[in-house]
Amino acid sequence: MSTIQGLGSIRKQILLQRYKTPEKIYTLNKEEILQIKGFNEILAENISCKEKRENLEKQLECLQKQNIKVITIEDKDYPKILKTIYDYPVSIYVKGNEKILNIPAIGIVGCRESSSYGRKVAQYFAYHLSKRNINIISGLAKGIDSQSHIGAIKAKGNTIGVIGNGLDMVYPKENQYLYDKIIEENGAIISEYPLGTKPEKMNFPARNRIISGMSQGILVVEAKKKSGTLITVDFALEQGRNVYVVPGNIDEMNSVGTNDLIKQGAQMVTSYRDIEI
Repeated sequence: MSTIQGLGSIRKQILLQRYKTPEKIYTLNKEEILQIKGFNEILAENISCKEKRENLEKQLECLQKQNIKVITIEDKDYPKILKTIYDYPVSIYVKGNEKILNIPAIGIVGCRESSSYGRKVAQYFAYHLSKRNINIISGLAKGIDSQSHIGAIKAKGNTIGVIGNGLDMVYPKENQYLYDKIIEENGAIISEYPLGTKPEKMNFPARNRIISGMSQGILVVEAKKKSGTLITVDFALEQGRNVYVVPGNIDEMNSVGTNDLIKQGAQMVTSYRDIEI
């Protein structure tokens, strides 16, 4: 189901509610799919495409070769907290240690073009929260994300990178070492996208809902006035998660978004001790 183009989380849920099993969906023809409200000609064609079905065995072989697991909502290792969000992914691809997916977590997010202050702060919080057996979840991007993963690794804690592309590629490429290090240190990299999916811009907001969805709370370290980080905050609020914010200098672009969040009522934190799970 994850390989079907244009089939989002909600429509997957509709199909599963209606037909109960993926096996039944697998056997549907185009005419049957078109009878479902909200399913158009293109989507029906994509779901019933014989060529795509024939490629599934090849896809499974590639997953096995690369030690990538597919975890569905029916599996015990699927993150229980993620099931509580409105548009949960019905399956996720996991490389690394799937046993850490249900450890209580904090998502740490912020600017890609981070300042030295932001990078230091991200590592500080990730390190000390990891020492308290809190899982650190971020997006494996440049800047704050990378420093959060590094802080957790230094603490010999658990960390999960949630990415917006297939697990067979690393984005940005400069994070190949960090990607490998997370796996090596018993962490995990996860994605809802199948192998071969490129890091398209539209994938990242969807990725962000998983970061917040898997976390008990979100910590914002640096964010500009218009920032992708604020999309994650919106998801966190929608999902009922706590939002923590590190204040920044009032004359720094990277602090405009964070300081605005504090004005709007987000909880300001200046120590890892301020964060409760």
